[in-house]
Amino acid sequence: MPKIVRPENCQPAKTLWYDRKKYLTINFVVQNPKDVQVDIQDTKIILSCKDIDDNNIYNEIEFYDRVFKSDSREKVFDRTINVLIRKVKENVAWPRLQKDLAKPAWLLVDFDNWRDWEHEEEEGMAEYEDYMDMLNEMKNKGEPPAMDDLDDLSD
Repeated sequence: MPKIVRPENCQPAKTLWYDRKKYLTINFVVQNPKDVQVDIQDTKIILSCKDIDDNNIYNEIEFYDRVFKSDSREKVFDRTINVLIRKVKENVAWPRLQKDLAKPAWLLVDFDNWRDWEHEEEEGMAEYEDYMDMLNEMKNKGEPPAMDDLDDLSD
């Protein structure tokens, strides 16, 4: 893949991201992207394209931690460029997408898709225990009432 060169007079795309146990997702918001180039490396990602108005779009993000570039994919849609990135360290939450502590204005957390997956198993176990308690309570109340007289109501 040829090296992506930062074009003159470029602007960054609004970028939304969210974290999962094994991967993270980055959505670059670009209207009708064309000439899309995405370079996923072990430590960073570079995006270069043009938008509907022929503006040069360029984003470069140095990742918080290492990723598997060979197991990462991108897909271009009408309004976004979606990138799925496989994390090297699974089950480790990323507190931010990039290594740098200073967050650029164009980089946002996608709260619509964000989940606190670190406690998913605990929450699921608590739901299961509540369900089992409810079933046990139902068993302790004795036999359910006979409902054979409900046929009389249909007349």
